[in-house]
Amino acid sequence: MPEIFLPAIIQIRLLDILDIVLVAMLLYQLYLLIKGTGTINIFLGILSVYLVWWLVRIFEMELLTAILGQFISVGVLALIIVFQPEIRKFLLIIGKRTFVSKGSRSIFKGVWQIETQKELNIPAIVNALESLSEQKTGALIVITHQSELESFAETGQRIDAVISEQLIGSIFYKNSPLHDGAVIITNNRIKAARCVLPISELRKVPATFGLRHRAALGITEQSDAVALVVSEQTGKISWSKAGEIKRNIKPLQLKELLAKEFLAESDAEAPSKSKAS
Repeated sequence: MPEIFLPAIIQIRLLDILDIVLVAMLLYQLYLLIKGTGTINIFLGILSVYLVWWLVRIFEMELLTAILGQFISVGVLALIIVFQPEIRKFLLIIGKRTFVSKGSRSIFKGVWQIETQKELNIPAIVNALESLSEQKTGALIVITHQSELESFAETGQRIDAVISEQLIGSIFYKNSPLHDGAVIITNNRIKAARCVLPISELRKVPATFGLRHRAALGITEQSDAVALVVSEQTGKISWSKAGEIKRNIKPLQLKELLAKEFLAESDAEAPSKSKAS
């Protein structure tokens, strides 16, 4: 019996082992993207159909092979339609972790003189959120990176104004017509207000999360932006990035997070103390 499998073992190359490892890593990353969402069941269903198709081909069951083969042939289009948000997030992660997002961007800026992002007015944002927190006024602010979230800005009211503590406070004032929805900040300017954001599809979102927190998770799942939330019930500030959320963020901690996220390392300074409450 061992002699039957010996030639097959001998023929395994190093590239074959590498191939298996890479496929396993790819499947694991896909699992991390879709775990906790309703699409995990769809993914398992498609995987089951593919395994059955593979088995019936081995056993030369021609009728089932033909039927399942037709399903598999259109499976790519079905995957693109069903898993569009997950594919978008997966490609975004790849883009952020490759050389394109770092070294080559500096080359492109030098060749085409691409305008760099203006330095974010962190004190104005933090002071505004601290005031809103003290007043228990709900707020949702999205600060963009490479993706400017143009499609989401179109759902709201265009502003294109300089960031200021007073302007942010007036937008989220309870009687303001712009207080519902999110404010989108791009290139150190308030781009739009009252914007509608996608709600997170994660099933394991705590029941205590309101629509603002779910929207913060949703937009950071689908883009490289950072979302800041002030809870209307507790007044606590939350920070969301890459589909994760940190709650009960203090103003000083928020300054540090924003400086680390949006200021170049050479220009980043030690965050100043929060204003007195």
